[in-house]
Amino acid sequence: MDTITIALAKGRTADSTISLLEEAGIHFPDFSPKSRKLVFHNNDRSVKLIFVKAVDVPTYVEKGAADIGVAGKDNILESEADVYEILDLKIGKCHFAVAGKPETRLEGSQRLTIASKYPTVAMKHFQKKGIPAETIKLNGSVELAPLIGLADVIVDIVETGTTLRENGLEVIEEIESISTRLIVNKASFTTRSAAIHELINKLKSVMER
Repeated sequence: MDTITIALAKGRTADSTISLLEEAGIHFPDFSPKSRKLVFHNNDRSVKLIFVKAVDVPTYVEKGAADIGVAGKDNILESEADVYEILDLKIGKCHFAVAGKPETRLEGSQRLTIASKYPTVAMKHFQKKGIPAETIKLNGSVELAPLIGLADVIVDIVETGTTLRENGLEVIEEIESISTRLIVNKASFTTRSAAIHELINKLKSVMER
């Protein structure tokens, strides 16, 4: 039997995805959120789960180490991975936004400095707007950058906006809606088309209930 490999990142997204798979009749008897194992199989070993870092899921899928991946749209956009985006699982809804101090304006020819965990997304957004910009990649506490003069604005994922407000920042403009997506390796989509479509259709059926 041909095994379909699915790349996931541990955490809330993985738990929701596994629940969705189980509702679709695909069970992983050895899986436990507390386990440190990185590989799990379903009952008939037709589906294999591998756990990787969230930012690496698109790479595993693009390179063919996994046939399918479950990844946030943020990581898909930032990686620029050459994969098929097949299904919106509607998990972890939020959005990309530009944020800064209330008096910040984005118009004009003044060069902006943008701090972000997602420099590729940030640069593309400002290039589309025709605003000259440079990016600074930060891996955490990006809200601090405008407060200490490291950057003019930030580009980050915003869910409730509480962290921004508590640090005296506000959303200046929204860039794109974000949620968890199912992505597929392009070669696998051709060579394992029947098995992949069967799995996707099972997930769709559960989501449409």
